[in-house]
Amino acid sequence: MTEPKTSPLSRRKFIGGATAAGAVTLGFPMIAKAQGPISMRWQSTWPAKDIFHEYANDFAKRVNDMTGGELKIDVLPAGAVVPAFGLLDAVSKGTLDGGHGVLVYHYGKQQALALWGSGPAFGMDANMLLSWHKYGGGKNLLAKLYASIGANVVSFPYGPMPTQPLGWFKKPITSAADFKGLKYRTVGISIDVFTAMGAAVNALPGGEIVPAMDRGLLDAAEFNNATSDRLLGFPDVAKVCMLQSYHQNAEQFEIMFNKARFDALPDKMKAIIEVAVEASSADMSWKAVDRYSKDYIELQIKHNVRFFKTPDAILQNQLAAYDQAAEKKAAENPLFKEIVESQKAFAERAVRWDLDTNVGRRMAYNHYFLPKKPAAAPKKA
Repeated sequence: MTEPKTSPLSRRKFIGGATAAGAVTLGFPMIAKAQGPISMRWQSTWPAKDIFHEYANDFAKRVNDMTGGELKIDVLPAGAVVPAFGLLDAVSKGTLDGGHGVLVYHYGKQQALALWGSGPAFGMDANMLLSWHKYGGGKNLLAKLYASIGANVVSFPYGPMPTQPLGWFKKPITSAADFKGLKYRTVGISIDVFTAMGAAVNALPGGEIVPAMDRGLLDAAEFNNATSDRLLGFPDVAKVCMLQSYHQNAEQFEIMFNKARFDALPDKMKAIIEVAVEASSADMSWKAVDRYSKDYIELQIKHNVRFFKTPDAILQNQLAAYDQAAEKKAAENPLFKEIVESQKAFAERAVRWDLDTNVGRRMAYNHYFLPKKPAAAPKKA
């Protein structure tokens, strides 16, 4: 079979057309080519030396790595752009693209935000509260809460914290009466709790607590954990730390984006961010076990800190004071009431399941690590 003949003119037209088509094809990727990585400027609410700022950087690095550098988050420490308590406004207005902190720091904007970690959480620990947030309705309630104050943000609670100490004191606290007139630092609903217990409360961000204690502006203060407290200098201004408290036994961190900036991201990046939040949540809790336990020992050996368990009578007093404060806020704030009812419904079954299911660890610890009593000598007949 012979090939069909074509004239020179037809061949020239074909070649010219193919060349033009190739130019369009080759030129199209240049038109659609990305304009470079997306950069975001963030700030944490923590001093650069605090492990909390390290957690913020851990999240940013995870996102930066997972996106292959297509999204680059740079995290500044507290005060670099705005004060710690000014983070919500700065992110909402777009002064910052995002930030890392805790919801309770926005207490002055809407007191119901403190229900993500400030208070006894009806017996839940921080991981349970995060479960409520994801599966029990908390996510929708938080979005509703931020909308009620016109906050232009997308929020991701993450990172379950262990029970926070009652705080640092000049001498052991033995009864609720010891709080009468005590100049004490705390935040969130805990302000109402300790005020009801007689303390003169001052809410300060983490980086300002130790200087205030050093100048005598505070008699005592709580912050968070052995590592943060050591790094921030608490053992330089007090040698007694009271462990266990209901004022913040279920707190977690918050990763926050400016909503317009987040909504403009490609769907792929949004999905990566959500996965990075959950991965960072797990890694943060594992890192905390390792670091906090090491610093708990170091504080005792190198800094001569004495740790005491908070007496049960004080814990019971906290619960009573919290109930009074929460009842008053629920009567004044419908969203506060709605969130409390949602948390209680979740906690009633989740905490019961937890208490009934998980074995206590004290017996096993004592069995393996406490000196065993020698066997009693047989009695003589």
